[in-house]
Amino acid sequence: MDERYWDARYGGATRLWSGEPNGVLVVEAADLPPGQALDVGCGEGGDALWLASRGWFVTAVDISRVALARAVAAAASRPGADRISWTHADLTATAPPAASFDLVVAMYCPIPRRPNHAGLHGILAAVAPGGTLLVGNHDVRDHAVPAEDPAADPSLYYDCDEIAAQLGAGWTVLANEVRERVSPAPPGSGHVNDVVLVARRDNGDRDRTGS
Repeated sequence: MDERYWDARYGGATRLWSGEPNGVLVVEAADLPPGQALDVGCGEGGDALWLASRGWFVTAVDISRVALARAVAAAASRPGADRISWTHADLTATAPPAASFDLVVAMYCPIPRRPNHAGLHGILAAVAPGGTLLVGNHDVRDHAVPAEDPAADPSLYYDCDEIAAQLGAGWTVLANEVRERVSPAPPGSGHVNDVVLVARRDNGDRDRTGS
């Protein structure tokens, strides 16, 4: 699922997604104090716009220029749009700034497996001390891989258990579970359940000393 793949997929439809924030994000982030957020695979911008409307400063990143152009258009005149930095990048190849974000969100964003886990480790390292990692994936038991789209094979990408296993010391896993979807699935997708990983990066010396 490289840049060409996603540009073609977005270019083949007027809109791929609803434009609304993902239900998992709304449930998990509604009570978090706003700060700096990284939206990994922001798509057409629904999650980034929701976060910005709640006071977050958002770095919204996608590999597809087509998706980003739609996101920018959708942001026009929306509350908090000036708090979003729309960024074209492949974060599995170019790591985001380390320890810089109070919230790192990856909603249904396929992160490809790599032998040394470098791309994934770069994304995880972007969470600041005391910050939150939120990953939402589809429960792969809900659907079969389309024969015409071998790139959608879930075995090519990290699942939440694998991501949790890479966190190591210095993290607290708050949730890693299958949940019924909060928001409606894309029409025809067959998605019924989500797999949700929520983890907090420990706050260094302050966590150990209680200060």
